[in-house]
Amino acid sequence: MQFLTQNHGCSGWSGEMAERIRAFDWSLTELGSFDTWSRSLRSSVQLLLASPVPLVMLWGRPGYMIYNDAYSVFAGGRHPYLLGSPVELGWPEVAEFNRNVVDTCLAGGTLSYRNKELELLRNGQPEAVFMDLYYSPVADDDGVPAGVLAIVVETTAHMTSERLREQAEAAYRADNERVRLALNAGALLGSFVWDIRANLLSGDERFARTFSYPSEQSLELLSPEFAATRIHPDDLPEVTRLVEQALRVGGPFNAQYRIRRADDSYCWVLASGCCEFDEQRQPLRFPGVLIDIHERKIAEENLLKFTRNLEQRVADEVEGRLAAEEQLRQSQKLEAIGGLTGGVAHDFNNLLQVIAGNLHLLARHEAGNANVQRRVGAALAAVERGAMLSSQLLAFARRQPLSPAVYNTRQIYQGLGELLQRALGETIQIDVQLPDDPWCISVDRNQLENALLNLAINARDAMHGEGTIVISGKNVVLDRFVCAGKGISAGDYVRLSVIDPGEGMDAATLKQAFEPFFTTKADGQGTGLGLSMVFGFVKQSGGHIEMTSEVGGGTCVHMYFPRSERAQSREVPPRGVRHTGGNETILVVEDNEEVRDTAVEFLQASGYQVVLAANGDSAMQLLLDGVAVDLIFTDVVMPGLIKSSDLAAWAKVQVPAVAVLFTSGHTRDIISDNHQLSPDTHLLSKPYSPDTLLSMIRNVLEEGGRG
Repeated sequence: MQFLTQNHGCSGWSGEMAERIRAFDWSLTELGSFDTWSRSLRSSVQLLLASPVPLVMLWGRPGYMIYNDAYSVFAGGRHPYLLGSPVELGWPEVAEFNRNVVDTCLAGGTLSYRNKELELLRNGQPEAVFMDLYYSPVADDDGVPAGVLAIVVETTAHMTSERLREQAEAAYRADNERVRLALNAGALLGSFVWDIRANLLSGDERFARTFSYPSEQSLELLSPEFAATRIHPDDLPEVTRLVEQALRVGGPFNAQYRIRRADDSYCWVLASGCCEFDEQRQPLRFPGVLIDIHERKIAEENLLKFTRNLEQRVADEVEGRLAAEEQLRQSQKLEAIGGLTGGVAHDFNNLLQVIAGNLHLLARHEAGNANVQRRVGAALAAVERGAMLSSQLLAFARRQPLSPAVYNTRQIYQGLGELLQRALGETIQIDVQLPDDPWCISVDRNQLENALLNLAINARDAMHGEGTIVISGKNVVLDRFVCAGKGISAGDYVRLSVIDPGEGMDAATLKQAFEPFFTTKADGQGTGLGLSMVFGFVKQSGGHIEMTSEVGGGTCVHMYFPRSERAQSREVPPRGVRHTGGNETILVVEDNEEVRDTAVEFLQASGYQVVLAANGDSAMQLLLDGVAVDLIFTDVVMPGLIKSSDLAAWAKVQVPAVAVLFTSGHTRDIISDNHQLSPDTHLLSKPYSPDTLLSMIRNVLEEGGRG
């Protein structure tokens, strides 16, 4: 008998309960010897053992209990004595409930309960347990109900959290009632009247004191502009919007905002009033009152903190239940990893830039020291490998900056053949199959060529360095049935394929093929990021990728890109690399001091005049103060109110326009649309070398001059 003697890759079939079921003497029950079990009973037992959700089988009229590892955790101290026991004896405290379950399901019925409360003695003490329960009949080999399959999902933690939430809401309502009583008791901070036509405020002493007007100021001639300066900058836009709305449509005016006191602290107030109009419906007067709501707002903030802490405690308590949802989360794993890698890329590339910059400076200062040059070269090679790793992770995360243009497949393959042949070796034959009239697609050509190269190298390795790789392009039309579940819409697509007759992959390997760092190659022969990069690039380009493979039958990778109806891009010859410097003035905007220092030293050594700014706010202030610059070299992601995109917008409207070169390890869509760079946006990705920096600076300056 092979029943439960081989796990076939299923951990549940080799777990604790599988072993206990094999060892139990079932001849003492109506089920009979383990070897005589019916096919239906065996299949049902295998099903429940494989499930991560707590499942228990009640077989026969007595309801003999057979359960899985997850249910053994739920059973607590009752495990393992429940195995093989009639359910009414196993759980005597709920015997009547379970008898009704068995009778109903053996009669062909089903039962389900949401948050059912039962009092159980799992560990010797009675406890109230809440559960989602689902009962279904299980047929024997003749199709007659012979047992009950029960799904048991404990919701005790959830119900406990709901009760705590209800208590918190009750406390919140009580706080609100106390605030209301306080307001009724006279928590007024003054009254005012705004003469709209004269644009003057009049108010009582409490109002003037609240807004910190000078003591000698006439209460009939208060400045609205002065009052606006006392409102918290974060609240002022919303207050302005509500005022404009009241002046336009009338109705009650209620605005909550913070006012800066004389000691520079802030207090929360509620301004309540109503605009009065003349006979021509023109705004005339605006009377109102100020009410102190500071204590209420503080109470709300404390309640919010309490709620967040409560949610965290609840999340900790139900962590065990989340394990049952692992299968669902598997489909979201790639997205989750992508978000994580994109989030750390900026800081990681900044670190690489600091290392690379200082290594280059060390190499310059020790130009005659061969030992230093050798060690610096090795370190820079490691930096380049780190940069490639970061780039591949960003590609997988769909957060790499792309520069798409419109090409057809023949354009893309022109010149790629020689590169592929050189990378793959002479023992590999490449069979290129392209349509006579190919459609156009909008892609980043460099990234697409990298993707094809990665796929071709994988194909070569799968063929052990010999054979023919087919690289094909085809115009295809996908209907909504084909597109279902793929994240793309029906329509015209160009399918680019890489096909090899290599050793292929089994189903388990194929399932993980696109996951980052997964590789079947030996240690040191691959990072496991090649296919991940291809996956992220295709998805970021609005397409879809699929792979089919079988052991000994080769592998086929299809990349689908949406058809573009725009005009085909012109071929632009690559511009020669320029390492020369200049005497122009460059504004360097970089919040990382170490990165900023190395960039400044590179530029100054090449003859450029350099102006420094630690963030966008200080950079904009310099520009508005009249500092003349020829180019702005700015990090994309910086703290402060002024973003790098704001600096670029300012530069674009100057006469003549000021050139802008961005640099970043991760753009976070600040200067791009879904990480798609516009043709007039220049980006230098970190980490960069001095030669690359100077070449980009020179090219951007010259392009700006030609413009």
